[in-house]
Amino acid sequence: MEMNYKNSVKGKVVLMKKSLLDFHDIKSNVLDRIHEFLGKGVSLQLISATAPDPAKGLKGKHGKVACLERWMSSISSLTTATDTEFSVTFDWDHEKMGVPGAFLIRNNHHSQFYLKTVTLDDIPGHGPITFVCNSWVYPTHRYTHDRVFFANKAYLPCDTPEALRKLREEELGTLRGKGIGKLNEWDRVYDYACYNDLGTPDNGPDYARPVIGGSQKFPYPRRGRTSRPHTKTDPKTESRLHLLNLNIYVPRDEQFGHVKFSDFLAYSLKSVTQVLLPELRSLCDKTINEFDTFQDVLDIYEGSFNLPSGPLHSKIRDLIPYEIFRELVRNDGEKFLRFPVPDVIKASKTAWRTDEEFGREMLAGVNPVIIRRLQEFPPASKLDPSVYGDQNSSIQAKHIENSLDGLTIDEALESDKLYILDHHDALMPYLSRINSTNTKTYATRTLLFLQDDGTLKPLAIELSLPHPQGEQHGAVSKVFTPSHEGVAATVWQLAKAYAAVNDSGYHQLVSHWLFTHAVIEPFIIATNRQLSLLHPIHKLLKPHFKDTMHINALARHTLINAGGVLEKTVFPGKFALEMSAVVYKNWVFTEQALPANLLKRGIAVPDSNSPHGLKLLIEDYPFAVDGLEIWDAIETWVSEYCSFYYTSDDMIENDYELQFWWKEVRTEGHGDLKDRSWWPVMKTRIDLIQSCTIIIWVASAFHAAVNFGQYPYAGYLPNRPTVSRRFMPEQGTPEYEELESDPELAFLKTITAQFQTLLGVSLIEVLSRHSTEEVYLGQTVDPDWTADAEPLAAFRRFSQKLLEIENNIMKRNKDPSLKNRNGPVKLPYTLLFPNTSDYSREGGLTGKGIPNSISI
Repeated sequence: MEMNYKNSVKGKVVLMKKSLLDFHDIKSNVLDRIHEFLGKGVSLQLISATAPDPAKGLKGKHGKVACLERWMSSISSLTTATDTEFSVTFDWDHEKMGVPGAFLIRNNHHSQFYLKTVTLDDIPGHGPITFVCNSWVYPTHRYTHDRVFFANKAYLPCDTPEALRKLREEELGTLRGKGIGKLNEWDRVYDYACYNDLGTPDNGPDYARPVIGGSQKFPYPRRGRTSRPHTKTDPKTESRLHLLNLNIYVPRDEQFGHVKFSDFLAYSLKSVTQVLLPELRSLCDKTINEFDTFQDVLDIYEGSFNLPSGPLHSKIRDLIPYEIFRELVRNDGEKFLRFPVPDVIKASKTAWRTDEEFGREMLAGVNPVIIRRLQEFPPASKLDPSVYGDQNSSIQAKHIENSLDGLTIDEALESDKLYILDHHDALMPYLSRINSTNTKTYATRTLLFLQDDGTLKPLAIELSLPHPQGEQHGAVSKVFTPSHEGVAATVWQLAKAYAAVNDSGYHQLVSHWLFTHAVIEPFIIATNRQLSLLHPIHKLLKPHFKDTMHINALARHTLINAGGVLEKTVFPGKFALEMSAVVYKNWVFTEQALPANLLKRGIAVPDSNSPHGLKLLIEDYPFAVDGLEIWDAIETWVSEYCSFYYTSDDMIENDYELQFWWKEVRTEGHGDLKDRSWWPVMKTRIDLIQSCTIIIWVASAFHAAVNFGQYPYAGYLPNRPTVSRRFMPEQGTPEYEELESDPELAFLKTITAQFQTLLGVSLIEVLSRHSTEEVYLGQTVDPDWTADAEPLAAFRRFSQKLLEIENNIMKRNKDPSLKNRNGPVKLPYTLLFPNTSDYSREGGLTGKGIPNSISI
């Protein structure tokens, strides 16, 4: 019977078929055709938002089932993953059924598909309706409940139409799961677990690792539960998948898109995973055991290694798929592991060695978030003296007083001229164990002087070791000061290298991994468990969570695991994660706000006349200057958005989803710190705006600042070594004589070895790349992400503000009076350049752009 046009609604469905994403899945293609011929297609059923049905427990009235039209005849590309558009016609009497607010979808095919959007044509008295789905829909038999999707209208729980409330609650229940049982790829469960999946104790004690999280000894943010069984040797440790098995459970919608995953695999496997470690070590041994000169290091960019012919060539070729082998050897078929030239040595191959550049990178490098103002001299330690003895600094006035441009030490302190890069307390408790391995390093303090031209001049570097008679006896320290002639110049370069090793390790483990990747994951889990997709705060935060759970799972699989790439390339080695857990004890959520962080580090002071409410004491501090503009833009956007939905503080307290969300963040996701008094109480709009601004800042701009500069600055390992292999040479030893006779060789024998260099550079090349499908701050994939006009207008204002900030950054980078913007290496600071205007979405090693989320 022909459908009554008056009582019908036409719709459009946009999706991607799995068979197009996996061209080799011929079985799925054939079975889908059979199911389609048998009438087992894809069906949708509209649900009213305005007409409750008493027979369904006041859920919205359900319309008749409608099927997608022309599934098999719809034309799709056979070579690229493209959208396919289908028509659907619903039998819908709007006078009786009201306005649709949700729909059920049943996939009766053999394989899953990616549902992007469903749009309905004009609903009388309402207009068109858009459903932004962006979700994988598996065959119906995989689910215990039909998949439900809601229209793009946001509702607080109290404002949710009665007809949608039960569906809203049921969907959240599905996402929470039962907390037990095996999780499969089609499951959509978000749940918590500790970091008990890093070790493989069944392989022996060297591969055992303590559980990180869930104790006061090793507190940590929670990760997503994967439900794998425990190991045979240790019932507290979760078993691991084989290295080449990347099917780690994360909710399917949190996984990389097809294009991004393909790119990631190509680059990450090119970066030499552990499957190739024995072969690479053999390869290095067959060529050169050490870098003998800086030119040898440059050759990995300018010349590269020859891949030997014969058995080794064949063995490597047989180990890996052809696509990966082709990526490894690049296009000439003979060169192996040739890397792009890092930006830090493009303009000059030696400017990185200058003291000015050494100091500048603390303000504009890859880790510009640690330096703080020195407010007491000599620097004091906060380590417990009953355990560690006297750990206060041994730097004395005689070491620095002649380098203060005529000021006394007290005058320099009072005029805010003294600064410190202090890694002493974080590393000293672990130094004895770290140095029991092949690593030989120090805990460092670096003092700097702020000159009148805005640059930082290094004054002294203190290298400290635990007392040989025991940690309780304090530190044994040596102080080194700048020198630029003879063997003393080489000693000074080594002192800077030891400080850089400390900073590199702390950057990777704390500034980067812990303070972005790890701390954000609990917010993602709690948001999906407690805030409905209909909730405006879920809509606000969702873009800033994209891909994070998946990249974190992959990191646990190959990078931070026992014997993983991070343990092999960064100096704390097997103690890396537990050392970061000790740092997490002092993590404070509210101090992740940029203004609060700058004030805590003494880099800024309160100033009510400033647009940011504070005054920078280092005016030419690129990270802080650019960051404060970005921070203010995010805060304004979040404030306007939240104020639209919450017009009073009472609404915050009465929003039970919001309250459950915040409680779970504190007591579950960051449960090891749940009793800390600094947590916002979430009773006012200020609490909500502050918390959401911090989350977005950390997930976008802060992560960009500490991630995408890795290859530009640290791709040249002598500038940012990650390991030191011997202590500072003593006078009268052969090593000291080597300093005099061959300073380059002595330097290179001290820092990261050849094999670790190749592995480390490979890793950070992958981590520093922007995906070609990256979505940047101020951009959105879905222009119809909400139906509310004012939030859309506020977002447009946010995007426009970011464009203004881009222009401001470009102007500052061209200002010759701002010496820290480019430095001796002539590398402009673009890590907080939003990239909003770049709609071409340039990928690769661009060294600029703020992605919405921690997506790599």
